[in-house]
Amino acid sequence: MFTRSMLSTSIALAVALSSQSLLAQENDDAAIEEIVVTGIRASLAKSVDIKRENFSVVDAIVAEDIGKFPDNNVVEAMQRISGVQVTNRGAGEIAGVSIRGLTDVTTTVNGRSIFTSSGLSVALQDIPASLLKQVDVYKTRSASQIETGIAGSIDVKTQRPLDFDGSKVLVAARAIHQEQADKTDPHFSALLSNRWEVGGGEFGALLNFSLAKTNYRDQSVTAGAMVPFATENPVAPFGNYERIFLDRGGVSENPIWQPGLISGLPSAPGSTLDVNGTPMEYILGRDAIFASDFTGERERNGVNLSLQYAPNDASVYTFEAFYNSYRNESFNSLLFSFADWWGDYANSPTAVQDANVVLFPGTNIVKSRSVSNNFSFTSGDLATGKTDSYLYAFGGEWDLANNLKLKSEIVYQDSKYNTDFVAMRYEGGRHGVNVDFNSGGGLPSFGFIDNPATADLDEANVADIKNWTTAQLYDNANRNTGDSITFTSDLTWEESIGIFNTFRAGIRVDDRSAAEYFSRQEGFNNSIAITPEMTYINRNFFDGNSDVPTTWAVADGHYLRGNIDEYRGLYNLDRLSLDPSFEISELSTALYVSANFETEVAGRILDGEIGLRYAAYDTDMTFFDSSSANLDRYTAKADTSKVLPSLTLRYALTDDLLARFAYTQTLRRPAFASLNSQIIYNQDVSGVGYGTATGGNPSLAPVESVNYDLSLEWYFAEGSSLYGTLFKRDIEGLVVDMRRQITGPKLDGTPGTFILTQPANGSDGNLEGLEIGAIWFPENLPRVLDGFGIQASYTMLDSSLTTPDTDDEGNIIGYNKTNMGGVSDSSYSVVLAYEKEKLGARLSYTWRKEFFNNYEAALFANPREVWRAPEQTLDLQISYQVNDALMITLDGTNLTEEIYQSYYGEGNARTHSFGSSLYSRTFALGARYSF
Repeated sequence: MFTRSMLSTSIALAVALSSQSLLAQENDDAAIEEIVVTGIRASLAKSVDIKRENFSVVDAIVAEDIGKFPDNNVVEAMQRISGVQVTNRGAGEIAGVSIRGLTDVTTTVNGRSIFTSSGLSVALQDIPASLLKQVDVYKTRSASQIETGIAGSIDVKTQRPLDFDGSKVLVAARAIHQEQADKTDPHFSALLSNRWEVGGGEFGALLNFSLAKTNYRDQSVTAGAMVPFATENPVAPFGNYERIFLDRGGVSENPIWQPGLISGLPSAPGSTLDVNGTPMEYILGRDAIFASDFTGERERNGVNLSLQYAPNDASVYTFEAFYNSYRNESFNSLLFSFADWWGDYANSPTAVQDANVVLFPGTNIVKSRSVSNNFSFTSGDLATGKTDSYLYAFGGEWDLANNLKLKSEIVYQDSKYNTDFVAMRYEGGRHGVNVDFNSGGGLPSFGFIDNPATADLDEANVADIKNWTTAQLYDNANRNTGDSITFTSDLTWEESIGIFNTFRAGIRVDDRSAAEYFSRQEGFNNSIAITPEMTYINRNFFDGNSDVPTTWAVADGHYLRGNIDEYRGLYNLDRLSLDPSFEISELSTALYVSANFETEVAGRILDGEIGLRYAAYDTDMTFFDSSSANLDRYTAKADTSKVLPSLTLRYALTDDLLARFAYTQTLRRPAFASLNSQIIYNQDVSGVGYGTATGGNPSLAPVESVNYDLSLEWYFAEGSSLYGTLFKRDIEGLVVDMRRQITGPKLDGTPGTFILTQPANGSDGNLEGLEIGAIWFPENLPRVLDGFGIQASYTMLDSSLTTPDTDDEGNIIGYNKTNMGGVSDSSYSVVLAYEKEKLGARLSYTWRKEFFNNYEAALFANPREVWRAPEQTLDLQISYQVNDALMITLDGTNLTEEIYQSYYGEGNARTHSFGSSLYSRTFALGARYSF
């Protein structure tokens, strides 16, 4: 089940824990001092208790007191949990989370499945940390929990009024400075709660809300795809250093080289291609270099209302309303330049120094070069996003008898997400560009060349509007909606029958609908006079980290949006209405039964839970063909059902040493958008001779996973623990993109060639690993060290993925074995905590090894695998308790101001650099007042 190396590591850990536990037992008779802990230490102690008492393998983060999470959102708060990796830092926050390397995570709020618009889940970063009471990360599941989420599930718990003994008021405010954006933003939250005696019972009301604004600036420099070029000794019909297109000197039925190769073309010196029967040496260069200056402003607001009424000790009724909103306006200032010459350097009178080609030693890969007459463009892209999501829940809990309890609830959700996008391109030919694709540390550098023959114009100054003319206009919009009604009921019977002591049964019925609408249009006009008022010029790009242009001119997206009707007229475009893309309704039903048991084995307690969950999905789909005059519609239907068994065992080797085993099965439903069979055509904007197209697949089946977990946990002191877990996931039917060549409509209505990408259940995967973690606040430290503690975790992963390779017709011609996307072989987190009297501090460092992230578009011969370089972050939180009511906090994130990098192909960081991104450090000063 597990690899030998991981098993041996586990055995060694077990021996170490057992020996330590025996030593601890020898001191059981010693006097034990009761220690009362608060603050950070109390928070970690509560998380230890949750892990210990749960049958499932679960980790938690708990606010040491109401509203005291130091992070801005749930994702940031979870990065210190063992087995949890975070990525996709950008736009002033962390957006991606994975559990043990897998991103398919089910998110619930107070046990309820929630979603955004037409999606199946909610963006965790949409949930402000100030609304949280506790976050549980389940790595195994019981039969009573929702069956989806191969990676695991995250349950976000919010405050309720009957959690407090009486009234509670909390007001918190933070000023967060985004260094790159050079803006300071407000984050504000408040909680008001009270309870009253009413008619012999108790009534409680709680209102919790959060307002957060973030200005951000992300900057990146990216090298283009890797394609073949002739050398200085070419074969006819090619010229010196000319780019080798597929059919140049050949025929389309027999292309010179094959695009979209997983490993790319051979990079050994002297490698050749067949040109009309003659071998010709080639070199591998990049087709482009580009820079993005991405700025924006985002607002997230959340409101949670909770009303509870307990008429007696045997019942309680709860009504909750949860609202979260998202507003975002982002502007991308893009500078793009081709870095390839499509002609003959030797015979071109305007060639720049015969290309100055420098290769990486021992390869045929271009490190640096000069390029003449390169085409370039800038693009000012303005995008807005707006989300409003509402959840209403009413339910109750009843003690029907001394040993019989019923819990039932009905939930209604409604969520809408609207976006629009407008962009204009400026374009122009440059005299030349000098490019070094790795000038040091994987960072590219580039700069444009002035033409000495034009004294009145500096072609190197891309901030001068005289260097540009107008080009394309893009005008897109989307609207996604979703709603659901969910009924749940759970019955618990506590009765001893043999080794069994607690029985549970329940039902969950969810009636869900989702729809998406869109509009897309583009036009071209190169005769519009560019004026300063319609132009935006950025400054101080990339903060001096590399020798790249620091300023350039683009169309001002805000000005464009404010005058969009005028510009539509200039491009002969009309305001479009939104066309339907798909409408889906899905009825899901789940039934479960489970039983807890307890017995003795070798004089020690063995307990656990066994259960079965039956899940069935009935999906009706309607798709619309927006390319047809009458919006032709197509229907499809899918029915899926699955029985999912689960078994968890917990064995007390000693009073403080626990072993667990879990066998579970989970599944993942395909996203609604992935089922949409409509094909969207993207025109050829790079001049490669063909466009791309995307579409869904209504025949997608759920992905299924069989999961094994084996853990050993030592609770050696109050609030302290050391643990290790072996785990394995066998996954079938993973969704991968399949490609084939099709004929579709070009902008002028004529047929053209497109590469269509559609999802299919075409892959199987395997993931296994080991995670180790510890929480420890040592006792009896010297006075100077008293108050220090540590929270640390390490995760080791081994993954494999088998994916098919296809020919132009979509036929499978072979299989590739790669790592799973998003899985780092190793990662760790270390938190140094200090708490003494009124002062508390946490310095946290997280690191993850390089990892395969995604496949690049299959238009070129670059290695298609995009790998992320190792990532790390250092954060600090300091708090000072002025008095019982007032606390002051000081926080900092990304203190080392990391540059996050990626590259093509495993192990190719030096020669195949791709993107380098600079994100903001943040500093925050805050205060909390409670009474």
